[in-house]
Amino acid sequence: MFFGSIPALVTPFAAGRVDHALFREFVEWQIDEGSNALVPCGTTGEAATLTIDEHRQLIAATVEVARGRVPVIAGCGSNNTAHAIELTNNAREAGADAALHVPPYYNRPNQDGIYLHLAAVAELDISVILYNVPSRTITDISVETMERLSRLPNVIGVKDATGNLARVSAQRAACGEEFIQLSGNDDMALGFSAMGGVGCISVTANVAPKLCSQFQEAVREARWTDALALQDRLFPLHTALFTDASPGPVKYALSKVRGFPTDLRAPMTAPSGASKSAVDAALAHAGLV
Repeated sequence: MFFGSIPALVTPFAAGRVDHALFREFVEWQIDEGSNALVPCGTTGEAATLTIDEHRQLIAATVEVARGRVPVIAGCGSNNTAHAIELTNNAREAGADAALHVPPYYNRPNQDGIYLHLAAVAELDISVILYNVPSRTITDISVETMERLSRLPNVIGVKDATGNLARVSAQRAACGEEFIQLSGNDDMALGFSAMGGVGCISVTANVAPKLCSQFQEAVREARWTDALALQDRLFPLHTALFTDASPGPVKYALSKVRGFPTDLRAPMTAPSGASKSAVDAALAHAGLV
């Protein structure tokens, strides 16, 4: 159910408010371009700046527009276990197919604390995909803790953004071949899939959904030469979208590709001139402008 190219959707703002009409249009475009699932309210969607009502409304809108054509994985992460449960309940009631959860950030719990937090959200009646991103959370879900979590009925997979490709094999051995492993790094998605991954929760797919979908399709069909050619075409964009704090560069790229607003919520700021130049060059390299 969860595989392929899965954009971590940006959230459009206008005059400080969520532009719900544009968001719905954007979701429809993503599906038309071949995205295999959708992630609203993730890091790229500036989830940390959203109110609870905005969070609920964006997930509900994604579910309504998708109409079952692709699954919806709702970002529900929090370092407050009670808040994470509240967000997950809201996502479940809105009809999301799964909830994406990080280990608690800032608090820096030990492995037992990480397990207790994630096991608590996994008690709810919704599938849970773990999100291991130590560069943001300053905590790492160890392979041993992931194996322990994988035994819970609702924990079905991981978005791995550790940047350590060896983890794919280690987690495959620990959690089993059926445990869904999704790359959290666009630039490593080719190697990640070769080692047993089944897709990527992607930033780049916001801007190049069709190319990212074609890349993932080539990987699934073991057309490695085609996949490598698409990797080479997309790699500068994968890199350029992180030349400044995300999602500033990706919103700038969308402004070039689709006339998307570049508005960000504080504390995020517009990307630098150097970052914009890198994005411009990468869009040209990918043939998107």
